Amino acid sequence: MHRLILGLDRLTVPTQWLSVQAAVKYYATSMVIQDLGASFLAVRGGISRRTGRRSVIRACSIIMIDGVDCSAMHPGAPVLTNRRLFVRDRFLCAYCGRRCAEAELTRDHVHPVSRGGKNTWMNCVACCARCNQRKGNRRPEEVAMQLMFAPYVPDRNESLILSNRGIFVDQMDFLSARLPGGSRLRENAVRLQTRFGAPGRTRAGS
Repeated sequence: MHRLILGLDRLTVPTQWLSVQAAVKYYATSMVIQDLGASFLAVRGGISRRTGRRSVIRACSIIMIDGVDCSAMHPGAPVLTNRRLFVRDRFLCAYCGRRCAEAELTRDHVHPVSRGGKNTWMNCVACCARCNQRKGNRRPEEVAMQLMFAPYVPDRNESLILSNRGIFVDQMDFLSARLPGGSRLRENAVRLQTRFGAPGRTRAGS
């Protein structure tokens, strides 16, 4: 699985996922202020003519990068995808509360799109096929159905969790500690690590 590095600004605000190659460039240009993670990825370079040894850079799973990313102060909503929606809703059907496998869930528009509803975080919930069929092209109250939890727009930290399938445990811990109090991802952090195959605190590649 392709692993990513969590980049922070000087204020320790998480700003982005970095490829290992991008992280190596920050190391090479002395822009990494501090390693804050517990996991490492070893990146091997070329062989030195002088020593005959291959260069190795150990990229930490969480790095603080010189410079402030102003976008972190004005976070936007993450792109809405089915997988991110299902993770936000803890793989639960919003109408019957049944926990489902990802393949068993659908995206339901609380206010149907054909009747003026929008395809947005605030109008979408995870829904099992049975409830989706029952609701059809109607609003919940029209078929005596009730939402068991309200939809909401994920914040920046939730967005970072939702956008990476291969999160290291230390990255998940770092982001989870910064989730808003009412976030459903806070309750679901351990399950996310298991579902998406997050590795333990071993130093990969060492």
